[in-house]
Amino acid sequence: MGNCWGSSAENPSSSVDTHLCNTGTSSQSTSIMTMTTTSVGSSISPISRFSASSGDEASPHGQILPHPNLRMFTFAELKVATKSFKPDTLLGEGGFGKVFKGWLDEKSSLKNGSGSVIAVKKLKSESAQGFREWQAEIDFLGRLSHPNLVKLIGYCLEETELLLVYEFMQKGSLEHHLFGRGAVVQPLPWSLRLKIAVGAARGLAFLHTSEKQVIYRDFKASNILLDGFYNAKISDFGLAKVGPSASQSHVSTRVMGTQGYAAPEYIATGHLYVKSDVFGFGVVLVEMLTGLRAVDNGRVGKENLVDWVKPCLSDRRKLKTIMDSALQGKYPSKIAYEIAQVALRCLAPEPKSRPSMEEVVKTLEKLEAASERPAELRNRSGSRSAVHKQVQHQLPLPLPPQSPAAVQPRTPLHSRHNGVLAYQQHSPQLR
Repeated sequence: MGNCWGSSAENPSSSVDTHLCNTGTSSQSTSIMTMTTTSVGSSISPISRFSASSGDEASPHGQILPHPNLRMFTFAELKVATKSFKPDTLLGEGGFGKVFKGWLDEKSSLKNGSGSVIAVKKLKSESAQGFREWQAEIDFLGRLSHPNLVKLIGYCLEETELLLVYEFMQKGSLEHHLFGRGAVVQPLPWSLRLKIAVGAARGLAFLHTSEKQVIYRDFKASNILLDGFYNAKISDFGLAKVGPSASQSHVSTRVMGTQGYAAPEYIATGHLYVKSDVFGFGVVLVEMLTGLRAVDNGRVGKENLVDWVKPCLSDRRKLKTIMDSALQGKYPSKIAYEIAQVALRCLAPEPKSRPSMEEVVKTLEKLEAASERPAELRNRSGSRSAVHKQVQHQLPLPLPPQSPAAVQPRTPLHSRHNGVLAYQQHSPQLR
């Protein structure tokens, strides 16, 4: 997870720490899952409070699977896949463990050398929180299926070893692209930032609109991973919680998360609302606009990004002064201002004043479409202008003779995502 901090809730006796597998009938049920093994592998069948979808096919809008479809790996298999967890396969390290890149051979395939790249998280087995995170990942990602959620492939539980196996995300984390250093890290162009924001918003909206709401609780740039096409997928469900019942407005729990992203009401009271996630999304939006970290102790007097830039978000001229200089002004200022207004609404002090993630998705989708439109219009305008000049030169006007080169339209083409191919194929996933 990385950079996590926690404290007791204001009222410890009201703290609730439930997962999808909890039955609530005994203390033992909160930490032990019912596992069923079949000839093709293993699946975990927790007693869930979700209403499951009965469809077998993956849905572009997401679905809750009736049963987890996970593969049970042996520790030996994952040791081979990661070359005994060699340091050169390390992708990143967080508060609960390390993530390694691995290669999974497909034994059933007739083709030699065929297989797939995977990411293997090896949790710290000595940590009680590490086991809870491992369990929560299986509880949630084992059954939640959506294009903007990282896919959990399987798990390993062998003596003291706790491991999770995920799809490999080629472009690493959003955090790496926004704040990484070195020649291999190139600034994300405006169009990709918008695409990532829309994708991440869709993932959160899916969680919030499931019949039994899911509160993600740790939304931040390092937990947004990118595939080879820069599609955003939310990862790390170790701190996720089932949302409040119909008769409740919030869930009371221990305060855990990442400094700078956690909502103020959650920090102050331990009361976790669905819209506490919306606050975290607003923080990430501000990071994407400014190219600055949510918390940076090196910014004397400006350590907390939101506290510092919030007054600038509602002022067009001030907004320009805090926009990421790496963009070099290559963004539509009107659209940037509108996104800043979305961020402001997400950062409202009171949860009820924040928009739902469904509203955020609709707004960002419209702004993404509008952001693309000016470039298209300019190209069309340039083409019409060139044709108009050609026609003018073809008219029998009393003008001096002109060389053929002088009348050819000039239409230079610019790469839409300049430099994107220079990104590393295995950017480190920082958690």
